[in-house]
Amino acid sequence: MEHDEALRQALRLAVDPPGGVSAEALRELARDDDAAEWDIATTAEHLGVNPHTLRYYERIGLVRVPRDSAGHRRYDAAAVRRLVFLTRMRTSGMPISDLRHYVELVDLGQDTVPERMDMLLEHRDTLRSQITQLQLALAATEYKIATYQEGPRP
Repeated sequence: MEHDEALRQALRLAVDPPGGVSAEALRELARDDDAAEWDIATTAEHLGVNPHTLRYYERIGLVRVPRDSAGHRRYDAAAVRRLVFLTRMRTSGMPISDLRHYVELVDLGQDTVPERMDMLLEHRDTLRSQITQLQLALAATEYKIATYQEGPRP
């Protein structure tokens, strides 16, 4: 029966990770306030990327960043919201070419919402499939760890 319990525990951990997923963390990054602007170092720190990534996203046209009178980048709330989306999509494996196409569609306006929705639905399906495969891999790993913790078997 220990064997079955180890398997159940492994499957639970694969589906319900410790700490869960925090919507609050995303809300904090999304910044609804338009009052303050961040410099590149602050923005990079909040997003968990390096400043080179932010410069690259700007250079390839994924985000437009206003500059102050000294020429320094000033990331307003709109730029940070877009960067949150971009960094999450990159983390999820969306290619830069797809992100560029998506941003082009956004810039073209509301008429492109159906095409953007199709892109996101397709990406969601891909993510769900990957998550399922990762959950199975995690369950197998958790199961193996549990069996090793029980000690050697004859």
